[in-house]
Amino acid sequence: MDHPELKQLVGEASHALARLDTRRLEELALCCQALNRDLAPGGSADLADIARQTGEAAEEMAVFARVMEATRANLGVMRRLQELRAGRFEYSGEQNRHWTGAESGNGNN
Repeated sequence: MDHPELKQLVGEASHALARLDTRRLEELALCCQALNRDLAPGGSADLADIARQTGEAAEEMAVFARVMEATRANLGVMRRLQELRAGRFEYSGEQNRHWTGAESGNGNN
């Protein structure tokens, strides 16, 4: 089976994640699954070619890792905002600089 270059896959994954393009991310996940099958013992992968592609894709993989980390951080912020809107959490102020569970709903905490 012919696979796109790893560098291209990782670059497309970064762009799809940045655009939150779930359809394309799912397609790329299937490509990665096929690549993993080919890399398994008895698979059809050319290991020398995969090693070359891995080296060429190093920069794109680093970018993808940063996009993933930013996405995780953004997801955490969105979850906290949802919890705030639902009244489950409140910001504890400048002194403690962290989120805490709401103690009561009277506003005198």
